[in-house]
Amino acid sequence: MQQKTDALLLRAVDFGENDKMATLLTADFGKIGVGIKGVKKAGAKLKVAAQPFCFAEYVLAERGGRYTVTGASLYDGFYALTESVETYYAAAAVCEVCDKLVFEGMDGKASLLLAVTALKELAEGKGAPALIRFLLQILAIAGYPVGMEKCPKCGKMPTGRMRFDFASGAFFCDGCEVGEPASEATYFALRSASNLSGESTKDGEKRALRLLYTYVAYQTDLELNSLREYIKLI
Repeated sequence: MQQKTDALLLRAVDFGENDKMATLLTADFGKIGVGIKGVKKAGAKLKVAAQPFCFAEYVLAERGGRYTVTGASLYDGFYALTESVETYYAAAAVCEVCDKLVFEGMDGKASLLLAVTALKELAEGKGAPALIRFLLQILAIAGYPVGMEKCPKCGKMPTGRMRFDFASGAFFCDGCEVGEPASEATYFALRSASNLSGESTKDGEKRALRLLYTYVAYQTDLELNSLREYIKLI
């Protein structure tokens, strides 16, 4: 039986002489593993289906719970993402986060929309703010929201020196003595990416990404290699 679904290629690895095994984030089946046969041959019709950041309508043949790609109609290959090392790693971070935080069996529609939107914004040159916004949104879906409102302990808006509690994912006033020291620049970069009040700076964006990288590792024990490399580059 063949089925069609909108999907984003998250990763692909060589399998045998001419095939690839890939992971797709789909609108209808969540995250799934698929086989793409003959894709490494010269002139292979399905070559685009195994390219990084491919967003397409995939045609899948299912047998015994296993999927094979039999066709793909490209929506966007986001080719601009490969024009710079920084943008490539930012886009790779989007795919890696989806691969590691979206589990098989989960509804993939919301995550797919966030990922495709983030890749489009990165291709348009929106850089770190687009990646920060995506990370905050996908973390909320995964059950790890970041609180950027009033201090949970005293009820005041944190200003100046403040703290971030990796256990609760919230910012606290420095005087409340909960969490690790965090900068106001970090706080404002996160708020700005979320369309809240606060002026973002390049330094603040880099600090915000470092905080989110550490937060993911704390909550999930997962290391986001692409995000780590992107932070080194900016």
